[in-house]
Amino acid sequence: MGKILVIGAGGQLGQCLKTVAARRDITDIVFPSETDANILNQEGLQSLLAKEQPAFVINCAAYTAVDKAEDEVELAKAVNETGAANLAIACDANGATLIHVSTDFVFEGNEVKLLVEDDIANPINVYGQTKLDGEKAVIALLKEHFILRTSWLYSEYANNFVKTMLKLGADRDELNIIADQVGTPTYAIDLANTIFDIIDSDSVAYGVYHYSNEGVTSWFDFAKGIFEISETQVKVNPIPGSAYPTKATRPAFSVMDKSKIKETFKLTIPYWRDSLVACIDKLKENNH
Repeated sequence: MGKILVIGAGGQLGQCLKTVAARRDITDIVFPSETDANILNQEGLQSLLAKEQPAFVINCAAYTAVDKAEDEVELAKAVNETGAANLAIACDANGATLIHVSTDFVFEGNEVKLLVEDDIANPINVYGQTKLDGEKAVIALLKEHFILRTSWLYSEYANNFVKTMLKLGADRDELNIIADQVGTPTYAIDLANTIFDIIDSDSVAYGVYHYSNEGVTSWFDFAKGIFEISETQVKVNPIPGSAYPTKATRPAFSVMDKSKIKETFKLTIPYWRDSLVACIDKLKENNH
């Protein structure tokens, strides 16, 4: 397997990788602080990789504030594109394989069909564009890469839709949730497991892969699922996206086809609702 270095260790996926590494007894893994692993500091990255000599680098560092990105274009671009490029260059110089996490937001999402890896990416917001440019940088600069596009990430860590809903549900008895944006939630613990499965496989089937949980849902049905499973009494009303305008436009339908990753790495992917049960159980456990 070789040594693993996690960039962006403090974020949601970084924390899930830490949890899963402990469960899987993976000890040859380093989680440097943001100061020690600043993806905007090319020299710093070079010396970090030269020192640690990882076989694999997992990039969880990203600018993910979708609406804010419309105003903070330069910052989003710096982190999601330049940062990815810096990391690819450092990996190339030190013989490491890069596992880079990307997003379903690289797609326009304007037709109802399962998205495959080589469908044309045509982002409709700044965040999606900077993530796509980051993918392109990695592909151009480093042969040894796995790019994992994921969607609607949540877990017991950091801020995410599940935790927001539970917080709101504790205070309110009625919520309006968008029903005409359709995709698939992904439990970040499942994604973390998949990343380690890819590393374990010793595969050199480099390229772009889609990973989310199985199934299809809307934000409205996702919210309903959260309240049902957590036994929170909240009336959820479906509303169109147009009734809740946001700065960034979001894809209306971004359900990804996972055949490629399942066949290549012999994966069984959990259904989104089953993973949601696991996450909510974990949150309840942590609150006691």
